[in-house]
Amino acid sequence: MATWVTICETCKREDWDESAGRTDGDRLAALVEALPCPDGVRVRRHSCLMGCGKGCNVTVQAKDKLCYTLGDFAPDDESADAILTYAALHAESETGQVPYRQWPQGVKGHFVTRHPPLPED
Repeated sequence: MATWVTICETCKREDWDESAGRTDGDRLAALVEALPCPDGVRVRRHSCLMGCGKGCNVTVQAKDKLCYTLGDFAPDDESADAILTYAALHAESETGQVPYRQWPQGVKGHFVTRHPPLPED
């Protein structure tokens, strides 16, 4: 079962430079996609995760596990690496919960929400 990282490709940070021709979310997505994907992790893009006040936003999700929304990332190499490192830890966890001491520094302070797994029908 894969852990999915969904990156909002339309995110614009407060200091977004319109002349760059690309959104900050698009830039972050490209950086994440350029890295090797850890085992059990998949990456996809989505248009607007509705976290505009905390762009750049991503979700980390897997079936039957705790899922997370993270935000306020800069579109840079450090953020991209931290997102995939955390996603790999999420994929390895039976419940999706990763002990704080294992979190990469680059995700600390970026958690917005935690969602419980959906119940079976």
